[in-house]
Amino acid sequence: MFLENTVNHTEQFGWIEVICGSMFSGKTEELIRRLKRAQFAKQKVEIFKPEIDIRYDVEEVVSHNDNRIRSTPVPASANIRLLANNVDVVGIDEAQFFDDEIVAVCNDLANRGIRVIVAGLDMDFKGNPFGPMPALMATAEYVTKVHAVCTRTGNLAHYSFRKAESENIVLLGETQEYEPLSRAAYYKAIQEQKAHNKEENE
Repeated sequence: MFLENTVNHTEQFGWIEVICGSMFSGKTEELIRRLKRAQFAKQKVEIFKPEIDIRYDVEEVVSHNDNRIRSTPVPASANIRLLANNVDVVGIDEAQFFDDEIVAVCNDLANRGIRVIVAGLDMDFKGNPFGPMPALMATAEYVTKVHAVCTRTGNLAHYSFRKAESENIVLLGETQEYEPLSRAAYYKAIQEQKAHNKEENE
């Protein structure tokens, strides 16, 4: 992330930072790192996550390697607008699970002079842009795309391959349900999955 020095120092302004990538790419880890730095600088920080994300903890935002920070679970993005008062920095984890209003919420907060840091999956398990993430990435000043390591080739991975048999777009899971794959490995895995399903149905 390259934050250039501003020219007009009298302007009160906020901005949006998006951290995106596949499962196991370190999105939440990077989000927590930035938020803890802001806390260390004595800035007032509020963190939000979707109510449905209870994988590690009901209230805390937790990375895969157990780095954690206190957060407020909310059922909808509109709640963030109501709860983010008198803050310098707002952090939002798992943004792909929020409704489309999250884009307007983030822009409203930034327009109020708040630094907004958002983390989320950029693609779903089918390789399609995930929920409000494309719009968030388009309106953000800074976008950081992080990568996992492909479990099959060792190359950079940016696809989240779902091993579990479910067609639901939203399926909370870990290494049992998902694995990060490179483009070539993901394409191959999808072809194998289709061939396997075809055999079972015959």
